[in-house]
Amino acid sequence: MTYIPGISQGYTATDQSAKAAAKTATDTGDKKADNKKQTLGQDDFLTLLVAQLQNQDPLNPSDPAEFTAQLANYSQLEQLFNLNDSMDKLAESRNNSERLSALSMIGKEVLVEGSSFQLGEGTTEIGYKVDGTASAIQFHIQDSTGQRVATLNATELTTGTHSLTWQGVDENGEHLPAGKYSIVIESQSSAEGETVGVSPLVRADVTGVDLGDGGSVLITDVGEFSMTDIHGVYEANSSESGLKNDGQPTDTENSEENVSGATDGAGIVGEAASTVQTVQDAADTVNGG
Repeated sequence: MTYIPGISQGYTATDQSAKAAAKTATDTGDKKADNKKQTLGQDDFLTLLVAQLQNQDPLNPSDPAEFTAQLANYSQLEQLFNLNDSMDKLAESRNNSERLSALSMIGKEVLVEGSSFQLGEGTTEIGYKVDGTASAIQFHIQDSTGQRVATLNATELTTGTHSLTWQGVDENGEHLPAGKYSIVIESQSSAEGETVGVSPLVRADVTGVDLGDGGSVLITDVGEFSMTDIHGVYEANSSESGLKNDGQPTDTENSEENVSGATDGAGIVGEAASTVQTVQDAADTVNGG
């Protein structure tokens, strides 16, 4: 028999009969469902409480204070279950909101961390994030065959997010054809013996959205990315980079809203999931007690 805190352990012959009847009913029930249900729910708690009152010893009735404490435990348990249901609905609502946000990105450009990008007509904006202070950073541009076609030297070497512009020409100044290219980064630290992490940030066109159970995945012309991978959202073919040389967002209203929207959306979903987990842990603790 599962132990409920505060329920008296003294049983009379009537109690034993009630236990036997309960066991018979359980054995004839759905065993598969019983195996899945390893903890007591609020209905089980109330059933046991009523059974105790019905089968208590008339000469030694339950203590009113103890009964009141049991009712308080039941009330707290019910509130936790109701709160858990509410948080589940909130998380589902946030998930639906994230899906709608992802769908609205189709046809736009996103700034993501990656080494592949599409070269179109004209210049191409390349972003990079520096973790530390470097003495030199070089970007080696490779074509689809892996052959190096150009080398760029970064001018901003401090910690933060920066950008540079590639004119789409090779080392001889010849314009390269449109297509898919990749970036290989070499960096040198200003301190001897230390390494500096540098991550490339590229702009990609969103062509579709995969609405899976694990979250929305953006399908772009350079690969697939989750919503949390997005560093910025821009209108298609926009020349606005969203970054200054010092790595801060530009003062344009659109850039601030786009970057904030991508970041806040991921944070809200993460907070909702964390809150749901906390409530579930609390409910498990009450049940286990």
